Amino acid sequence: MNNPATIINNQAEISSIASHKVLRNTYLLLAMTLLFSALTAGVSMALNLPHPGLLLTLGGYFGLLFMTAKLRNSIWALPLVFALTGFMGYTLGPILNSYLAMQNGGQVIMTAMGATAMIFLGLSGYALVSRKNFSFMGTFLMVGILVAFLAGLGAFIFEMPGLSLAVSSMFVLLMAGLILYETSNIIHGGETNYVMATVTLYVSIFNLFTSLLHLLGFMNGEE
Repeated sequence: MNNPATIINNQAEISSIASHKVLRNTYLLLAMTLLFSALTAGVSMALNLPHPGLLLTLGGYFGLLFMTAKLRNSIWALPLVFALTGFMGYTLGPILNSYLAMQNGGQVIMTAMGATAMIFLGLSGYALVSRKNFSFMGTFLMVGILVAFLAGLGAFIFEMPGLSLAVSSMFVLLMAGLILYETSNIIHGGETNYVMATVTLYVSIFNLFTSLLHLLGFMNGEE
């Protein structure tokens, strides 16, 4: 007859192994999608493709995100992840070209990229080493992202640069929180699907980078 303590320990060990597997697969897929997104952004920049516009960007993003979530356990999950991240890379290309056309634009881009990498690695490392549970942030992040998204739409439609900067600042904080939350979620078994974990972290990195780009561009007098 198995000892209850032994059963509990075995279950904990199995759960830990599963979490490590999800974490490993997530970071591997995340690295691949970031490279693919960088490639599509580079192609978009080289061909000087126009930005698809707000409506097409939102339609493409939410449409592909919905399909990825719906088919996350099927063979279509991986192609959809690359379709989503590739599309976002394409939309980023024209934005980067607009910064490169400005004085010190290249420096602004590199600074935003370096800051994004440092924030992501620092927060992920902290969540991994400390093993703190940040699940309590879930509701706050959901509400905060919705409010920031609606405020961003308002700033774009009504051409309010001050509100746009405030939204970018909010997104920097919210995406930092989302990185902590999702990494913790994987570690503690709250997220068992590495495809969705990858999408969440990718979106966090993408929004963190573009928000920092906007803020640094303004601080540099480029906007």
